[in-house]
Amino acid sequence: MPEGFPDYLDVAYEDGEGETPDDYPSIHDKIEKAIEVTKEGLEQYENPVVMWTGGKDSTLCLYFIKEVAEKHGYDVPPAVFIDHYQHFDEIHDFVDKWADEWDLEVIYARNEDVGAYVDEHSLSPGDDIDISELSEHNQHHVRNLLEYEDETFPFLLDTYVGNHLLKTVALNDALEEYDVDGVISGVRWDEQEARADETFFSPRHDPDIYPPHDRVQPILQFDEASVWQAFWNFVVPDTVAEYPDDGHVPQSSEDLPNDLTQDDIPVSPKYFAGFRSLGSEVSTDKTTEEPAWLQDMENTTERAGRAQDKEDLMERLRDLGYM
Repeated sequence: MPEGFPDYLDVAYEDGEGETPDDYPSIHDKIEKAIEVTKEGLEQYENPVVMWTGGKDSTLCLYFIKEVAEKHGYDVPPAVFIDHYQHFDEIHDFVDKWADEWDLEVIYARNEDVGAYVDEHSLSPGDDIDISELSEHNQHHVRNLLEYEDETFPFLLDTYVGNHLLKTVALNDALEEYDVDGVISGVRWDEQEARADETFFSPRHDPDIYPPHDRVQPILQFDEASVWQAFWNFVVPDTVAEYPDDGHVPQSSEDLPNDLTQDDIPVSPKYFAGFRSLGSEVSTDKTTEEPAWLQDMENTTERAGRAQDKEDLMERLRDLGYM
C-alpha cells in the first residue's frame, strides 16, 4: 500500500449518496459525471488500476479513462482481468485483442493455488475440490472468513466459496502485490440491488478483509440502456475510424457499416449473440437471439442469464471484497 494512504486523498466519499440514474436524466449528464469522477480518480490516486472483464460496463470505464488520460496527460492505469478459469474463450480473445489495440498493460489476477489443484486433478466445472489440499492462505479464507465447514466445495464460479476464492481472493492478492490504492470499476446502481447504495468514491479500508483501497465508480449513474447508447453513439465512433461519426445502432452482426465486422468493434461478440450479462461459461445463458441492446430492457432482467444462487449471495460476497 502506498505510504500514507488514505491521508493524501481529498475525495468526497458521500458523492452520489441517495442518488439514482434518474438524477442524471440525459446521456450527456451521465457522461459529464463519468468524466468528472474519472478525472478525479486519475488525479487523486497514486497507483490506480481499472477492473476489466471484457464486458460492456468495464469497457465503457476504459473508454472514459483513455479519453481523460489523453486529454489531461495522465497515464492509463493497468487493467486487472480476473481469470477465474471458467471464461468463455471469446472473452479471452476479446481482452487480448483490445489490450493490444489500445496498448494496455493487463494484470491477470488468478488464484493459482486453486488453478494448480484443478489442473493436477483434471477437474471439470462442478467437480469437488478438497479444501485440505489447498494452501494455508486459501484455507484461512474458507474456514475463518467464510466459516465454511464442509470438507470440499464444487469447482464452480457462481457459488459462495467458488466465487470468493476464484474472484475475490485473486483480486485482493493482486491489489496487495501491486500496492493498489484505487480500483476503478464499472458497477452501476441499477445492475444489482446490493450495489444500489454505492457512492462514486467508496472506501474499502478494513485490513482484516482486503488490502485497504478505494473503489472509484464512474458509471454508477448509467443504466443498461444508456450504456448501449453511449457505445453506439460515442465509444465505437470515437475508437473505430471507419464507424459513422454520428453513430449507428446495428440490428445484427451483419449490420455494421463500411464493411466492418464484429472483430473491428470493441463490443464482445457474446453481446451480438444474445447475452446481456457475461459470467462464467458454465452458468451464463443467452436470453434471446437478439443482440443485447435490442432486447426488452424495461420488462426483463439484465442478469437473468446468470446463476441465481450467486446473485442471492451478492450482499455477503461484496462484504468480503467482491465487486
